[in-house]
Amino acid sequence: MPVVGEELSVTARTKPGDLSEVWRHHLSTPGVPQIIDQHYPDHLDSRSIHQPRLQPRSEAEIAFVGIGPGAGRWLKEAGPAGATRSRAKMTRAVELTTVLGNDKVDQALGLAATAERFADTDLLSILGHLADSKPAGEVVRADESHSVQNGTIGWQALGR
Repeated sequence: MPVVGEELSVTARTKPGDLSEVWRHHLSTPGVPQIIDQHYPDHLDSRSIHQPRLQPRSEAEIAFVGIGPGAGRWLKEAGPAGATRSRAKMTRAVELTTVLGNDKVDQALGLAATAERFADTDLLSILGHLADSKPAGEVVRADESHSVQNGTIGWQALGR
């Protein structure tokens, strides 16, 4: 790619033995890339990064992804995080759906992906936590009538 003045000339082979200029790009300094939206016509919103599309190939993978969007998120995050034994964990998650249902396992997988928890016992730990936790509507919120502090009576004597 030759430099022409202050621009980089981008060429492509359009026919056998024929090179043609297809684009000119302004030069930039190292470490300061210039991204031009027109260079990426296939991107959804030009500069967006394409998320990998799940393509389950085996029956086990299809069953795992079928759990729900949390399972898909778990699968997308597990690889880059360096998770090991993913197939065994996926099989275990599918087995758990027969006992607990897709919704609970999917929620736990989504939480695991968000928290980057991919160890062997993490899914069971999250499911146990979800089972022990009160539903959001039953959680007591701290306000003027209910506080999480022990109390302030000990402060009455301060300054006397």
